Amino acid sequence: MSNHRSRRSFIGHAAAGFSTLALSRLAQAQPAPKPALIEHAVAAPVGIEVNARPIPNFEPRDRARTRFGSLDYRGGLVLTSPHRGFGGLSGFRFLDSKGERFLAISDQGTWFTGRIRYSGRIMTGLGDVEAAPVLNAEGRPITDKRLWYDTESLARDGDLVYVGLERVNQIMRFDFAKGGTRARGEVLPTLPAVRKLPYNKGLEALVFVPKGQPLAGTLIALSEGGFDADGNLIGFLLGGPTPGQFSIRRTDQQLISDAVLLPSGDLLILERKFSWFTGVDIRIRAIPLKSIAPGALVDGPVLFKADLGHEIDNMEGIDAHVTADGETVLTLVSDDNFSMLQRTLLLQFALVE
Repeated sequence: MSNHRSRRSFIGHAAAGFSTLALSRLAQAQPAPKPALIEHAVAAPVGIEVNARPIPNFEPRDRARTRFGSLDYRGGLVLTSPHRGFGGLSGFRFLDSKGERFLAISDQGTWFTGRIRYSGRIMTGLGDVEAAPVLNAEGRPITDKRLWYDTESLARDGDLVYVGLERVNQIMRFDFAKGGTRARGEVLPTLPAVRKLPYNKGLEALVFVPKGQPLAGTLIALSEGGFDADGNLIGFLLGGPTPGQFSIRRTDQQLISDAVLLPSGDLLILERKFSWFTGVDIRIRAIPLKSIAPGALVDGPVLFKADLGHEIDNMEGIDAHVTADGETVLTLVSDDNFSMLQRTLLLQFALVE
């Protein structure tokens, strides 16, 4: 094992263990968040510089390999910024059909908007990046209110944007037709079971089902680590024709970190697992949307797996777009927990089967 690989393995283990496990456990033990927990929130909209370093190979041990399960690696970027508020990216959605303009959210109540630059099919960097605070109904940053900072999940229905807050297990809706990231959010009523999710393993993924799909008009909300009586993961159907609760079969000790709905009708669920012995593993499962209903237990095949032998970190966001050639491209983003030991990664894969 090379020194470089040994160092990356150590960093991955240390970062994953300390930042994603230890800090979350410490946060749960506190009656209120320490000021340091929201020290990276922004107070007003600001343009920021984001630098990008390419990741030419997803598996450095085999640089000729591009196929990983049902995905073909397109390219990736390591993102850094001199702006101290950049990082912690927990949700990611495209604002156009080209896979260029994006909306992201950090877990400290900050919007990020910008565009991905490409050379042909390969990402080369980000441009026009702006950070802005997530606002409440009074036009104040949501971080002004105790515990209202852990913005973990993101969904879009045209100009309507939904945000899930994990620690308080609330959902907010923003009308981006009224000022984009300057829009004020309203708290939506939801099922009582949503409010009862675990304090730090609550709402982790939101997906809005568009017209033409089963469950059209439904907001699907998935918990990171809320379990039913049989130990399976809990999901919710909010609004739409058949609101209610369902379960996702849990296997291999994985927890949910995000999801995206494909035009084909498959709900892709991004999952991750941490172990002190093996570090971080991630995978993507495909769940047929038509199988989801109140009271259902759903499952689906694993399309993709990766571990610290690959160029991953704490992957928390996923979205998809379809190219002009009809190719489905998945974009994954990582949450660096504002830790110097972790990285903000932007990865792209083409779905090949």
